[in-house]
Amino acid sequence: MSDFSGRVAIITGAARGLGRAAAERLHERGASVAVNVRDRNRAESLASSLGERAIAVPGDITTPGVPDEIVRITLERFGRIDILVNNAAFARSTRFPDLSVQEFREALEVNLTAPFLLTQAVLPAMKAQNYGRIINISSSAGRMVSTLGGAHYTASKAGLLGLTRAAAKELGQFGITVNAVCPGMIDTELTRENASDELLTRLAASYPVPRLGTSLEVADLICFAASEEAGYITGASFDINGGDLMM
Repeated sequence: MSDFSGRVAIITGAARGLGRAAAERLHERGASVAVNVRDRNRAESLASSLGERAIAVPGDITTPGVPDEIVRITLERFGRIDILVNNAAFARSTRFPDLSVQEFREALEVNLTAPFLLTQAVLPAMKAQNYGRIINISSSAGRMVSTLGGAHYTASKAGLLGLTRAAAKELGQFGITVNAVCPGMIDTELTRENASDELLTRLAASYPVPRLGTSLEVADLICFAASEEAGYITGASFDINGGDLMM
């Protein structure tokens, strides 16, 4: 178990699912955490439930200025930023013939542009301390094609893997690693909203590890990528999918 005492993490999309699990796991392992949720009340409620080393940094990360404000508040409270988990996601199952350009662009804004802007926003602080861990939450969809999500979800998550590699190549000289975590079918509220119990049971039975993954399993992988032990790993895509994809 890595010790994150003295480390400071920002987690976007932390209200539920993978984001909440990552925030809880990092906090219980010693990190101070800044939790981003669009709604202020939900963000503050989450921060309060985590404890005194947690603060709310609410806001829509696609709104101009919000990524910089998240970083400003975090630095004002904790004085440093060590870990950024780009987890917030736009995931809809709209099929190709019905997919509007507006919805396509919204997916790109949340899933790709916002992680780019947040990475830029934390860069000065991470460069100054010559240390940083950036973890982009992509998906098995980014490695192949989404089971439940639409073309915009697959395209944006594939783009996030490209951004991960490009950022890793440029930022390693500053002591900053950039990696992606690619979950498969994980048992979250979002998954349950987009698939019936019958479909999820059938899909899980087809995997080499015949079950859905858990948020905690993904959170533990995020913690590894965020740890000092992972200091010589960058530009990588960590698959966690029960064997649904093997490459």
